[in-house]
Amino acid sequence: MHTRQSKRIAFLASSADLAQSARNTFVHSFGDCDPSAAEVIVALGGDGFMLQTLHATQHLNVPVYGMNRGTVGFLMNEFSTEGLIARLAAAEEAVINPLRMRATCVDGQTQTALAINEVSLLRQGPQAAKLQIFVDDRLRLSELACDGALVATPAGSTAYNYSAHGPILPIGSEVLALTAMAAFRPRRWRGAVLPKAAKVRFDVIEPVKRPVMADADNCSVKNVMSVEIESAGDVAHRLLFDPDHGLEERLIREQFA
Repeated sequence: MHTRQSKRIAFLASSADLAQSARNTFVHSFGDCDPSAAEVIVALGGDGFMLQTLHATQHLNVPVYGMNRGTVGFLMNEFSTEGLIARLAAAEEAVINPLRMRATCVDGQTQTALAINEVSLLRQGPQAAKLQIFVDDRLRLSELACDGALVATPAGSTAYNYSAHGPILPIGSEVLALTAMAAFRPRRWRGAVLPKAAKVRFDVIEPVKRPVMADADNCSVKNVMSVEIESAGDVAHRLLFDPDHGLEERLIREQFA
């Protein structure tokens, strides 16, 4: 018999055994419904699965409450089979906007994608990438020789951006991080913090000789010659976190770890 509840819950899980086992436990206790009919979605897995869930359900405007059944779990809450209904009722909501990427390839084809964490450009071959950086159509850096560069949201600033020594951005700070990976020239260039409304464009210098790929979360585009990035204000992801364990607290805690 299913436990009485006040919300219609859809339980989604990654393919990992831990996640599937947790889903079976919750469905047995609370039942299940289609995400399109749910009032809240519970995602069971790691950060990668949370990103997949947010992308797949962004058209539904349904909040997502994650429980960590993966590895890092920065976007997830602590896993427990106890007190789910009370935790959902007490959860605090964080709304984040993804980045919109528009990549133009050497052959003239274009591809668009959304990225919750970051849009990154990476060299495809053995030679360093050479990039020009424009902000709001104004050339800001005429040549960046590097392994790559990225633009990260506050929610994604503790992911790839942090590994590349970029800044951690507080949620709600209305800024983006522009960070280089293994910059060779300018050797001491440490990136930039830009207004959220800024439009960034990377132009690839010698795109055939020095091929570059672009990646927006899990969407990869090879042989790009130009990549435009801006915040997608028309798309909002709603994440739920336990009190005192939201994204803002996690971002602060990460800097003192």
